[in-house]
Amino acid sequence: MFCLTRISDSFKMKLEEAQTLSNVSINTLDLQWVQVLSEGWAEPLKGFMRQHELLQCQHFNCLTTDNGVTNQSIPIVLAISSEDKNKIGESTKIALKYHEKIVAILSDIEIYEHRKDERVARQFGTTNKDHPYIEMIYKSGDWLVGGEIHVLERIAWNDSLDQFRLTPKELRQKFKELKADAVFAFQTRNPVHNGHALLMKDCRRQLIERGYTNPVLLLHPLGGWTKGDDVPLDVRMKQHEAILEEGVINPKSTVLAIFPSPMMYAGPTEVQWHAKTRMVAGANFYIVGRDPAGMKIGGRDLYEPTHGSLTLKMAPGLNQLEIIDFRKAAYDTKAGEMAFHDPERKDDFADISGTEMRRLAKSGEQPPEGFMAAKGWKIMSDYYQSIQK
Repeated sequence: MFCLTRISDSFKMKLEEAQTLSNVSINTLDLQWVQVLSEGWAEPLKGFMRQHELLQCQHFNCLTTDNGVTNQSIPIVLAISSEDKNKIGESTKIALKYHEKIVAILSDIEIYEHRKDERVARQFGTTNKDHPYIEMIYKSGDWLVGGEIHVLERIAWNDSLDQFRLTPKELRQKFKELKADAVFAFQTRNPVHNGHALLMKDCRRQLIERGYTNPVLLLHPLGGWTKGDDVPLDVRMKQHEAILEEGVINPKSTVLAIFPSPMMYAGPTEVQWHAKTRMVAGANFYIVGRDPAGMKIGGRDLYEPTHGSLTLKMAPGLNQLEIIDFRKAAYDTKAGEMAFHDPERKDDFADISGTEMRRLAKSGEQPPEGFMAAKGWKIMSDYYQSIQK
């Protein structure tokens, strides 16, 4: 459930102004992008993209400013209907409403055509409507409205998780308080198994070997929209907290926070967005594994699994971020633990797919010992068994 936190005196005038403006109703996905923009994750972008910003994003994967070039690989746009366009008319400001509450003002607006085929083809490399995010784009309005955004008050979701929704500024302050001399980020939209933990622990080991004394991990699960068969955010957060409690990852050198962006499943294009935002939040190292931001359509990987990490190493506008890529982690049947794959004894390694993990959880079976911490697995198993009921 969404709510606005208590409106302070300084925002009452904005609310009074917003009530005089033409308004456009937005959906939950739009509101998640409002949060992303208002908290500064997409800096230097100040609001929904105007046409020249969308063109730079779609053709260059970057935005150009007086201060140089910054990576912006994914469009952040607001679609409206022809009816809304006519209602707005010649107005230069509009109010954005969510569930009948005014949440923001969009100023110095520009309305332009929503060229959906071109947008999805450039962002996703396909126009396949079996892709869930592409499907939503095609169902959205035929016009885009861009402009600078001003939220009336910080957005909160009132779901008992708002304490984890730290802004980039708040995360930087947190790292400063922890006296971190390096920050390495791990992006995830899935439960954390011991293979993921292996990547994070090995990254910390490498940084210490390079001379850093207090590398801090930003464990930063994606908290916006995800496709229907992904594990819900509240379950994932409980699972992440459980693995920290069990010491699978050191809680003293880890900051667990929620990244408010929706998931787009746009492969290498989206991976750049995930990396750029963590750089904005103060990370200077970024862990990337196999097929980040990918998905399957018709049983096949939509994107080549190694292209995400390869693209990140070449991406413009990410110069302040070092990309740490890893060999594939799999279950070592001889050692009884997750380990980096050794091609010289490939028969000793077993992949435990997401499908297999879900099957085990639904049936109440235990995974191989060493695959996932016991408390974390129980949370997963309880969730999958509950949805069956």
